[in-house]
Amino acid sequence: MQHYDIIIIGSGLGGLLCGYILSKEGLRVGILEKHSIPGGNLQSFTRHGYHFDTGVHYIGCMGKGQILDRYWRYFGLTDQLLLQPLDQDGFDRIGFGDLEFPLAQGFDHFVEQLLPCFPQAKASLTAYTCKLKEIAEAFPLYNLELPENHHESGYISQSAARFLTDLLEKYREKSGGIPLSSIVAGNNFLYAGHPFTPLYIAGLISHSFISGACRIIGGSNQIAEQLVKSIENQGGAVFTNKEVIKISRSAGNFILTTSGNELFEGSKLISAIHPAVTLDMFPDSMIRPAFQKRISGLPNTPSSFILYIGTKPDSFPYLNYNFYGHVNQDVWQDGATTGPQWPSMYMLSTPCHKPDQKFAKTITIITYMHPGEVNAWKDTPSGYRGKEYQSFKKEKTQKLLTLVGKKFPGLESSIDWMDAATPLTYRDYTGIPDGALYGIRKDYTDPLMTTIFPKTKIPGFLFTGQNTNLHGVLGVTIGAVITCGEILGLPYLLKKIKHES
Repeated sequence: MQHYDIIIIGSGLGGLLCGYILSKEGLRVGILEKHSIPGGNLQSFTRHGYHFDTGVHYIGCMGKGQILDRYWRYFGLTDQLLLQPLDQDGFDRIGFGDLEFPLAQGFDHFVEQLLPCFPQAKASLTAYTCKLKEIAEAFPLYNLELPENHHESGYISQSAARFLTDLLEKYREKSGGIPLSSIVAGNNFLYAGHPFTPLYIAGLISHSFISGACRIIGGSNQIAEQLVKSIENQGGAVFTNKEVIKISRSAGNFILTTSGNELFEGSKLISAIHPAVTLDMFPDSMIRPAFQKRISGLPNTPSSFILYIGTKPDSFPYLNYNFYGHVNQDVWQDGATTGPQWPSMYMLSTPCHKPDQKFAKTITIITYMHPGEVNAWKDTPSGYRGKEYQSFKKEKTQKLLTLVGKKFPGLESSIDWMDAATPLTYRDYTGIPDGALYGIRKDYTDPLMTTIFPKTKIPGFLFTGQNTNLHGVLGVTIGAVITCGEILGLPYLLKKIKHES
């Protein structure tokens, strides 16, 4: 049995950041990852010579002195990554039919770029950007401050959809009848936007990207590689092919059993994977039934259907923005679309493989897909799902390509290689139930029920990751700091981060 001060289950961004912080403080850290490569959604993969990111397609707030830049300087990441700033005039483009609308970087510029289509909306758009700043200021850790005076409660229990509708829906002057509220929420795929999404989720994520959006040149796997290297240099260990299947306690320590029947012992335990999956590893005697029932009963965000495309040389332009195409004006219902109406939206992104890129080498197209669509194969192993599953993927691939082709008519002729991923692919890859995009679904009508706190009733056992704070690289980064603050003391940790950033 190998003993560690801290054992972390899962080597996604949250697990690696916690491993970095704690190993830097001299604690002996062991991270257990079930896959052969660490990184979780930071991983990239290569097929037929084409390189694809898995879950991190672009990030925000990485300008000098901005909040993610400051946090990541502490983690030794900022100077190790080469970044491609996205188009200032529209880092995201929102499409409805033949119409296209820009979401620009910089709060004043964001307003200016939408005014040609909505000349009467300047005051309301300015009120929207002010609200984003207000929300960001209400969450102290988004400003590297201690959470002494909480002002965020009003944003946690308020609907994002209702706020945007009340403020912006009436504006349709020169937009072909498309309401401004739908355009501003047109990239809500970033947070799996639905009618119950709290305002703080939409506000913090939108604030992050409007502050400054960029791609990581060469892929997000560089983040994982740098963190693993730093953890190991600081005396920690990152183990792969170590799937934890059982957690018990002995003499106050946690005993973890892997699928290979190896044992790891830790004084403290952090789970960076889905809370429901984690609790299933404990014996019933260690978990309060009410807590187990609450966590296992929480709904997850929708899953996805993804096309990974390798292009013929110089056949499809590199787009220095992300395009979100919508079929319907009500963008808040896209995640629930099934049957003949599917797909009702998509995001198209061309990853940046080198500076000054002129043509796309790869294309990623993502849309929602309800996990019920693949229920027939949910109990089958990857690679052995049969001809009907392959036919299903082929049919859905063509439907999605047909929709995307209305905006990008040259797409299909540019394809050299292509593969598709379903909710089962994502489930098997991430270990998240139903292959949910962003884990547990937050609900403004019952925020406490859908909030997972890092500290649990089990002494020494904590959660981290996208379920404890907010998904996305900034949310997970701050969540890791909160988790480690429970061990080291948050005032002490924030002081060190501020000093080193």
